[in-house]
Amino acid sequence: MSAKIISGKILSQKLNSNLKNSIAQIQDFRPPKLTIIQVGDNSASNKYIKNKLASCKKVGIETDLLRFDENITESQLEKELIKLNNDNLVDGILVQLPLPKHINEKIIKNLISVNKDADGFNPQTLGNVLLDDTDIYPATPLGIIKLLESENINLLGANVTIIGRSNIVGKPLATILINKSATVTICNTKTKNLAKVCRQADILISAAGTAKLVTKKFVNKNMTVIDVGANFVNGIYCGDVDFEKVSKIVKYITPVPGGVGPMTISCLLENVYKLYIKHSYNK
Repeated sequence: MSAKIISGKILSQKLNSNLKNSIAQIQDFRPPKLTIIQVGDNSASNKYIKNKLASCKKVGIETDLLRFDENITESQLEKELIKLNNDNLVDGILVQLPLPKHINEKIIKNLISVNKDADGFNPQTLGNVLLDDTDIYPATPLGIIKLLESENINLLGANVTIIGRSNIVGKPLATILINKSATVTICNTKTKNLAKVCRQADILISAAGTAKLVTKKFVNKNMTVIDVGANFVNGIYCGDVDFEKVSKIVKYITPVPGGVGPMTISCLLENVYKLYIKHSYNK
């Protein structure tokens, strides 16, 4: 029997529709605004930014894309961020990654005001996630939680294994799951007996960035598999999971594309709206 596919595309459309309705009800005040900073001309970044801009437009979020030459200095970029932090007409700031090697990504993330941190990457934002004292979360982990909740998959006491330990997905996702009383194991591609460890999980989330890492040896028939991978193999976009084979075994699975990706954008939009509401009430 094949797994039930959890469609991030369908769920994101519902979330975006709800958000559009909320923004449409705003009266006597400007709409939310997101400013995106891009340094250089990365083809993959161009695609991601295009999707974000289009999604913002559909729900009624205003956008401003600031493009800078790849040779911009770190100090110049810092000055631009400080301007945006102090601009009362900007609710959310997003710096599109990756940045050129001469710019310290950590410093730039730290500089984005926690009150405008649309991506949820600021250390203070992540600290608030750790303390379970926030409603702003990194977009991809939040999208994953919403996907699980959409199928009423119980997290309380669930054994969740995450492959990947990045500051963008693995670590914050583990923290959120722990706060929801799941039992979490974090692995990486160097973990000994990785397939055996993963096979014990109720929920397996792969964010390793390795195409078809997760094979049928990693899974069991009662498992939910969330594929966060975004890989290109011979020009074909695919995830970390061998979808064709794994989907014939497990209970639930997300596809790539059409799984976590659309949810990441929806949760980014949700963050912008929440920051906007806070900004509006604090004026």
